[in-house]
Amino acid sequence: MASLSESWMREYNEASKLADEINSMVSEASTLPPTGTQTQRHFSGTRRKITILNTKLENLESLLAKLPSMQPITAKEMNKRNDLLSNLKSKINQMANTLNSYSAAYRDRLLGPDVKSDDVMKRASNMDNHGIVGFQRQIMREQDEGLEKLEETIVSTKHIALAVNEELTLHTRLLDTLDDHVESTNSRLQIGQSP
Repeated sequence: MASLSESWMREYNEASKLADEINSMVSEASTLPPTGTQTQRHFSGTRRKITILNTKLENLESLLAKLPSMQPITAKEMNKRNDLLSNLKSKINQMANTLNSYSAAYRDRLLGPDVKSDDVMKRASNMDNHGIVGFQRQIMREQDEGLEKLEETIVSTKHIALAVNEELTLHTRLLDTLDDHVESTNSRLQIGQSP
């Protein structure tokens, strides 16, 4: 049977592999097309994996806090593991920030640049009534196109949200199972250590 310390290292290695996978997904985001469901799914999938990784890190922190009371571990080893978690957390934060900057650029490409009402007024001030009506129709067409893209994005986001909900439900069950196993292992260790 693997010790709790070995289980922690195995969990950390899995989290580290997931971080590497997320890192390559973030790097890949810069090569995606400016609009479309593929791009939206990529961003959502990457965010979902970051959320899963954050959950794994919280679990690792919790297990690390319990580790000294469950089995002997040196202070040096505890510091090493705390450093590993710290480094992984900062790596995640950097990836999330990079993804957010790509996401903001994607949002600007999807919705178009922010048009100020002053600009619209300047453009319309030199037009006659016929020109203003045409200009207004053009703006309405652009808004309709923007709404169609927004609808597509919202539908895609809904499906992604449903998938994330299923994933979170699964992870909650897995965490509950892990918690039960940790409690069981702790009980067995205490029974084994008692005289």
